[in-house]
Amino acid sequence: MTSPPKPKPFAMIREFHLADWFTLANAVCGVGAMFSIISFIQSGDTRHAHYACALVLAALVFDIFDGRVARWRQKSSLLGRELDSLADVISFGVAPALIAYGVGMQGLWDRVVLGYFVACGVSRLARFNVTADALSAGSGKVAYFEGTPIPTSIVLVGLLWVAAGTGAVGPALWGGAWQIAGGTLHPLVLLFALSGSLMISRIRIPKL
Repeated sequence: MTSPPKPKPFAMIREFHLADWFTLANAVCGVGAMFSIISFIQSGDTRHAHYACALVLAALVFDIFDGRVARWRQKSSLLGRELDSLADVISFGVAPALIAYGVGMQGLWDRVVLGYFVACGVSRLARFNVTADALSAGSGKVAYFEGTPIPTSIVLVGLLWVAAGTGAVGPALWGGAWQIAGGTLHPLVLLFALSGSLMISRIRIPKL
């Protein structure tokens, strides 16, 4: 009986294309954003909230460049597509939700809405991955997105940047707070509900 082949060290890394490293940088920025907002929760130093928002913006830059590098080098793979989706969940789904929590959306209903937002982002990316081949019609290029892409959450992150910069965090969060069925809801969190709903909608967004 022949023994199974021994795994080669760093074999997976050798499968990476240049664009995949940009994708990993996207994910690292998203994780950094989460670390920064946790530091803000612990210290109350607004700089950490701004660092968190800036790192999400940096993740967006890397996300844009990974696609352009892949097209420039004409090298892409299923691995790259899966990496891109996982990185986007971190940087444009979980990180914005945690930033929102950090600046004051910490009520029971806030958490439900933020969980919904992340679930919509995950669902949006999963739907794209399983329908990309059909949407490309054999051309290898997707002509349009169904639902808004998850990186559009950068708009919400930008709003939270302004809120932190003007001191509108915690009890001073714009819109105040509502008490509903024993739980707290900050109206501002409804923008996350809207963003998530648009992600899983059937709206067609042309891919540039």
